[in-house]
Amino acid sequence: MSTEVLIVVGIVLVWAVIGGFSDAGTLSAAAIASRALTPRQAILTVGGFGFLGPLVGGTAVAATIGSFVDLSGLAPQDALRTLTAGLVAAIVWNAVTWRAGLPVSSTHGLVGGLVGATIAASGADDVRWGVAALAEGRIEGVTKVVIALVVSPILGLALGAVIHALAAGALRSAEVGWHRRLRRAQVPAVAALSFTHGLNEAQKSMGIIALALLAGGTTDSLDVPVWAVVLSAATIPAAALLGGWRIVRTLGFGIYRLRPLHGASAQLAAASVVAATSAWGGPVSTSQVSSSAIMGVGASERPKAVRWETGKAMLLAWVVTIPCTIALAAALTLLLRATGAIG
Repeated sequence: MSTEVLIVVGIVLVWAVIGGFSDAGTLSAAAIASRALTPRQAILTVGGFGFLGPLVGGTAVAATIGSFVDLSGLAPQDALRTLTAGLVAAIVWNAVTWRAGLPVSSTHGLVGGLVGATIAASGADDVRWGVAALAEGRIEGVTKVVIALVVSPILGLALGAVIHALAAGALRSAEVGWHRRLRRAQVPAVAALSFTHGLNEAQKSMGIIALALLAGGTTDSLDVPVWAVVLSAATIPAAALLGGWRIVRTLGFGIYRLRPLHGASAQLAAASVVAATSAWGGPVSTSQVSSSAIMGVGASERPKAVRWETGKAMLLAWVVTIPCTIALAAALTLLLRATGAIG
């Protein structure tokens, strides 16, 4: 394995950890805000079960992420530097939005970064847009990624509203002791959400590592080695330990006042959506799904009490992520071209 491949692998892991800052806070926000878990308990739960998810899951999401750009037309060195430009753009965007406390999609940033870098390095034809395949009834390439990213928060919003409405109706006459039971129920709910998050999120790192190995000539197929699975899984607890509190404030206290029933409903809804899309091979943003599930829970109970302005700010950040990272990655790639780093 060449030094440049190792450098790209290292950058992938940095991207995963920084992107995980937002996700770690997202996963634990509802449980902490509703006092079901302390911050320390939440971090341990998120980190532990997030690590287990990718170890026992498949690689359907990794295959999707690793195949929506084609770098085979570039020399190995140029292909690896193109990947580097795309990853650096995604990392910069993740860091800026995390600093602002906005739970944007690190996956959006990754997609935009890789698309922008590929277009600048070898042209738009080397991006597998998936439009022609869609006309033939197949969903693949960028189209599959975008569909998963757009549909999943809508499903999170709807499912959060439905689950909470059903649970609230069933427990309408329940005694006060149910609140304590619901708090305890959030522990397995957070564990399930963390597990499905790890299953989906770590596969994105696996996919890019597999693409780097292929582009660098280390392998001749888009396969994920065992060591890449373990390293990608390890980024989940690392991110949980290093960041997340800014996002906890935004989601746990900035959208709707969460109580145990709200938290359990939102977590169950988000875990269900992430698990279903992972099985399909669609990369999703846990931040988006969890945020929309919380909004759905609040909307089903007291729509006027939902802080929609917070939601609008997050939506704006989601909308601008792909264009901004495309532009940033393209600029970095063109800079590398101008300096002769990419031929």
